[in-house]
Amino acid sequence: MDLVVQKYGGTSLGSAERIKAVARRVAGAHDAGNQVVVVASAMADTTDELISLAKQVTEYPDDREVDQLLSTGEMVSCTLLAMALRSLGYQAVSLNGAQAGIKTDSFHRRARILSIDPHRITRELDSGRIVIVAGFQGITEGMDITTLGRGGSDLTAVALAARLGARLCEIYTDVEGVYTADPRMEPEARKLADISYEEMVELATHGARVIHPRAVEVGQVYRLPILVASSFSNTSGTLIKGEVDLEARNKVRGIADDRDVAKVTILRVPDRPGIAAKIFEPLAEAGISVDTIVQNASVERFTDLTFTVSRNDLARALGLVEPVADEVGARGCTHDATLAKVSIVGTGMASSPGYAARMFKALYQAGINIELITTSEIRITCIIAEEQVQKAVRTLHRAFELEKPG
Repeated sequence: MDLVVQKYGGTSLGSAERIKAVARRVAGAHDAGNQVVVVASAMADTTDELISLAKQVTEYPDDREVDQLLSTGEMVSCTLLAMALRSLGYQAVSLNGAQAGIKTDSFHRRARILSIDPHRITRELDSGRIVIVAGFQGITEGMDITTLGRGGSDLTAVALAARLGARLCEIYTDVEGVYTADPRMEPEARKLADISYEEMVELATHGARVIHPRAVEVGQVYRLPILVASSFSNTSGTLIKGEVDLEARNKVRGIADDRDVAKVTILRVPDRPGIAAKIFEPLAEAGISVDTIVQNASVERFTDLTFTVSRNDLARALGLVEPVADEVGARGCTHDATLAKVSIVGTGMASSPGYAARMFKALYQAGINIELITTSEIRITCIIAEEQVQKAVRTLHRAFELEKPG
């Protein structure tokens, strides 16, 4: 008997009728002779509504209490799905993160999974039940509820699939797979049949919202294939796996865009050992992820230091960095929260000349100014004005002919 692990996103569970439809799909997997574990996200918009409610109560809600609050969203959809399955005549049980044995560190709102004790899930499966697990959450050694960050249900599903020994993790969402660009921005975006773990991590990290990048990383570590498909159709979806067809093809596989970008610049920083550590250590300790970092050439032993963070982290980042800037004798800080990033991603770009030049030329010809540039072995990212994101995506999609297969 095979073990099937499926995850359903909030849009797929957005109403009573959609929950019933998901229950029928899950029941079909069970009828095919499989043991079935389902990870459920909160119903569409629930998490945003809960965050908004918290901020109506207090401007600065405590992270621990926010996690307590947000974890209820997944429990609503989780229990409703179990009820829907029971109404169809199937044995089903809903479990929260703690009951499912998901242990995390104590970093509220961005917790990381430390271990999974599968005994309760295994016992329920052996009793013939379909197990519905609340995604996005776990519990600390001190018995506090934590959440894994936005999109964390993907991580729950992949981690459970790996721990339980499933051969595949199925992620069902409101799109039919991974596309060469966001189809809402580029009508000619093309669905990919497969994509490598490395390429998907880069796309997801830099704006493709189809799956959480940490989920892909876990899949890569355990060599667990991940299928991304639609819960509203029976199309084949996109398989994320270790190897893809390496025949001659366009090395750019996709374009990602991300509007959640804020830039911080520390002006006239003394250029001496230890300054960068003083600036970035408090950010790391506060759990603030820093993306692009650019330091200008030193002039008279002073330099400008620029980095980007999520817009939601901007106020906290400034609160941590400004005192350090004063302490080290910098001139001050400036910031800009009207930026975005656009990235091209593809294995093999680093070993093939011309991709960066082609990207920069296309953006230049479209009248799009590049503020910052950052690269990896399989990615080139440009920071641009937010208002020019859609134009940039469509320009680059045409420049690299991504509408053409192969």
